[in-house]
Parts: sequence; structure tokens; C-alpha cells
Amino acid sequence: MSTLPATPATPSRTVLITGTSSGIGLAAAVAAARAGWRTVATLRDTSRADALRKAAVEAGVELDIRQLDVVDEASVAAAVDGVIADYGRLDAVVNNAGAGHVGTLELESVADVREVMEVNFFGVLNVSKAALPHLRATGGRLITVTSVGGVVGQPFNEAYCAAKFAVEGYMESLAPVAGAVGVSVSVVEPGAVATEFVNNIDLDLEARIAAAGPYSDALRNYVERTVGQFLNGAQTPEGAAESVVEALTAERPAFRIQTSDWARDFTGNKLTDQDGSAVIGMTGTWVA
Repeated sequence: MSTLPATPATPSRTVLITGTSSGIGLAAAVAAARAGWRTVATLRDTSRADALRKAAVEAGVELDIRQLDVVDEASVAAAVDGVIADYGRLDAVVNNAGAGHVGTLELESVADVREVMEVNFFGVLNVSKAALPHLRATGGRLITVTSVGGVVGQPFNEAYCAAKFAVEGYMESLAPVAGAVGVSVSVVEPGAVATEFVNNIDLDLEARIAAAGPYSDALRNYVERTVGQFLNGAQTPEGAAESVVEALTAERPAFRIQTSDWARDFTGNKLTDQDGSAVIGMTGTWVA
């Protein structure tokens, strides 16, 4: 466990956030602490916590930084049990940890797809399952950062969107069941966010395009369009984190919360598209 200098007031509500080494997770951890929450900021590799510590110091807030690997059930259990042992309660969980992936079915293995699902879907389930008994005891909140890609399927993001669709479907189904025992469930849907997310995809795009065979032109068009969106129209992590704090603090948070007007408009294409033609017509232009 690693802590920073204490703030004057001792928060009474405790939130655990996953994936806080950068981006939305880092910004959400700082924002939650600013909003008065005792914040347990977790990450798979605590050697990557320097940016998180620096952000907390600059904001003048305290964070409890701990190790948690969402795909390791023993790591998840140890982290949740440790929070209960130290603080006696858990009032909210923010599932933020995830990993990007670019690929398409003919050019990758089913094992590659399983790995994406393991991190982005089953990792969420691991944390949520471990936390639910404690959230039930406090009448707490289960919040998951998904993506507009959990609503609208996107070219060359089949595996990633499948995982996010699965998370949204699972949480939408869980919400009334959890609500019956006093736990609020929400999903937060960012669009493009100016973080290290694109870099973290960890692939050589030029090499991937060259190896894409019949898909090379479509992949290049998709990459050029997507990189341009991230460079020119991306939301800040701090802006996206405001929606996480909304889910934490609103008296009755919505189930589905988009983080920007762009995200609301984009997901609206799907949520009002009964026959699917609007979405396929839109995304088809991305690769043409």
C-alpha cells in the first residue's frame, strides 16, 4: 500500500478504481478524491504509478495506491479484502481497466480475441463479483467505464467492441437485479479521449497495414480517420472523468452516461436505429 499526505478531512465513503496508471482512470481517481471520496487507486503494475502520484500531489489529494490485476482472481480478491480490512466498507467500484485492440477476424487468431475478452469483459466481472457483497452491504454503486464502442460496432475493432458490447449487455441485465438489493449500476461511455490509449494498442500500424493483404486499403483508411479524430477532436481525460464523478455522486445516476455531446450524438445513431442501416451506412464510410 502506498499513500500520499492526508487531506484535512477524513472521507467516510470508499471507492476502488481500476486501471489508474493513466488516462481516464488516473483523472477519475484524482477527481473522486477531490469530491470527498476515500479513493483506492489500483493498477496492474505499481511501478507505473509515478504519474498518478504526481497528479495527486498537484491536486492536493490523498490516494491509496494498490496493486490489482483484473484478470487474476487472487489479485482481485486480495485487493478487495484489503480495502475491507483497512477501511471496513466499500461504497463504490469503478471498473476502468481495459486494453485496446485493432484487428479483424481473418487476420488474427481466435486466441487473440479471447485475450481481448479476458481483459475487457471477464476482468470487469472478476472485480464486480468480488465487490458486490460489500456494495450490497453499503447500498453502493457499481460503475463501469465502457466506450461508445459498447454501443456502435466499429471497423477493425470487432474484438474490442464485442467485449464492450458484452459488458454493456451484462450490466444492463444486472442493473435491475442489483437494484433489488440496493446496488446502483451505471456504465460510462467515452468517445475519443486524448490519452495513451491509442499508443497502448501496442502494434506497428504500418507493418500491420502492409500485412493486411486484401484489407490493406480499408485498414489504412480506418487508421487515418481514427488518428485524425484522436488528434483533433478528442476529449480530455479530465472531461471524461467528470462523468465518472457524476455516476458516483448523483442522487439517482442514470444507467447509461455519455461523457460528451459527441458521444451522445454518436451513440444516438445506434439507439434510434431499429433496422441497423444508419450505423452500417455511417461506419462503412470509414473504410471506403
